[in-house]
Amino acid sequence: MTFSRRPSRVLVANRGEIAVRVIRACRTAGLEAVAVYSDADRDARHVALADAAVRLGPAPARESYLSIPLLLAAAKEARCDAVHPGYGFLSENSAFARAVTDAGMVWIGPPAEAMEAMGSKISARERMKAAGVPVVPGALIGTFEEHQKISLNGQEAETSAAARRGEPRPPAAFGTFKENLSSVLSLGFPVVVKASAGGGGKGMRVVTSPSDLSEAIASCRREALAAFGDSTVYVEKYLDSPRHIEVQILGDTHGNIVALGERECSLQRRHQKVVEECPSPAVTPELRARLSKAAVEAARAVGYVSAGTVEFLLEPSGAFWFLEMNTRLQVEHPVTEEAFSVDLVDLQLRIAAGERLPELPAAPVFHAIEARVYAEDPDAGFLPQAGRLLVWIEPSGPGVRVDSGVISGQAVDVHYDPMLAKIVAKGRTREEARRRLVVALRETVALGVATNLSWLGRLLESDPVVRGETHTGLVETLLLPAPLLPPDEVFAAAASVLSGPAAAVPEGAKDVWPGPFAGRFRMGGGA
Repeated sequence: MTFSRRPSRVLVANRGEIAVRVIRACRTAGLEAVAVYSDADRDARHVALADAAVRLGPAPARESYLSIPLLLAAAKEARCDAVHPGYGFLSENSAFARAVTDAGMVWIGPPAEAMEAMGSKISARERMKAAGVPVVPGALIGTFEEHQKISLNGQEAETSAAARRGEPRPPAAFGTFKENLSSVLSLGFPVVVKASAGGGGKGMRVVTSPSDLSEAIASCRREALAAFGDSTVYVEKYLDSPRHIEVQILGDTHGNIVALGERECSLQRRHQKVVEECPSPAVTPELRARLSKAAVEAARAVGYVSAGTVEFLLEPSGAFWFLEMNTRLQVEHPVTEEAFSVDLVDLQLRIAAGERLPELPAAPVFHAIEARVYAEDPDAGFLPQAGRLLVWIEPSGPGVRVDSGVISGQAVDVHYDPMLAKIVAKGRTREEARRRLVVALRETVALGVATNLSWLGRLLESDPVVRGETHTGLVETLLLPAPLLPPDEVFAAAASVLSGPAAAVPEGAKDVWPGPFAGRFRMGGGA
């Protein structure tokens, strides 16, 4: 895939912090960036930052960003000659990629064929096996049994109402249901049921006994169908407390594919990453070389172009297994950028223009750690929060980077992912990066909606994280101390900031809020 011209005007088909990130990279590269927005995002940060912005019509807020016709119409209206999809939404939708190229525009991402090959986890597993990449032992289930009742005693399945209506059976490659079920049981328990088209922990359940398998399959199918429009699931052997390691890969249109180090993504809550770092404290140079080789082989097997990520599960023994490939930019890409001193979005733009990959660092220069700040309430089961973000103050300091898509006064809408920002800190050592990130989280102010800021700080201060002894099950079992400040003081601080300069301070009052609130929020009594 080559391009005869360099794009000049890019439609950023996304929102929030990733839209801001891509718009800034376009500006740096000398390209114009066009934002799109739903009515809910009319006053959003990415809209104000772009060179131009196009409203995505009257569709419901979330669906606006999922409408290929609306996005293509926006690109035509704004006279764009390229599209960057960011991540999420339509970033891994091969139909969108094809529609963009069929319209004569440059798609800033991998070829549609590569997306299709890796978009189905079942298809990806088979391709990786063929390429010699180690794959977690697993078994297929197929698409046919969505509403079936499974009888594990006789290993039989009742024909579903859907099947009786004459809906198609699964491809022959899936085998019979009895064969599939036998393969699942042969894996031993625990196992994990996964959506083939899934991601972000959706359509995924850990099953510890055969008696729970039926309900897990049914619930994963329902969730996968709602989230991805595809109810296909499969089963893998559940690995006990592995590390989640992913390798950043880049491919150009001239056949060059390189790996740019690994990221540790083991700190997860309900299979959703919350803290990532680069490099992994568990990966030696020798292991990095083996992981990188496997990732390049995986990318080469599908003719990969642009930025992508090959994900692995790493066992304490050093054995690693292919998990999946994400055919897009990852949320956690900034830790690789900070550790290697590169700009992955700029490299995407150069690749899309037909340029060859430049010489890239062979090893990380810094250690970088990223924390995802969400509008969610840790004390209420991490429920997503909505409302108006009254005050948003970002931290600063040596080695600190903030990728955010919000500003003070902005509404946090229920239609979208609750992530407000990513806060990244880098240092010469892992400990320096960790300490800088803890301080940065303390200095971040988000008032008006509940966030996980305090929880993230306590997580990063916990003993296993300090020691780098992380695994995918750690967050769910870790008991963290209670937050230091009660909610009443938080909202009193908000009132103080919103009312302007600090009023006269009574004699004997003490400053109890460092950082952005120093001198502006005080409590009476004591020295």
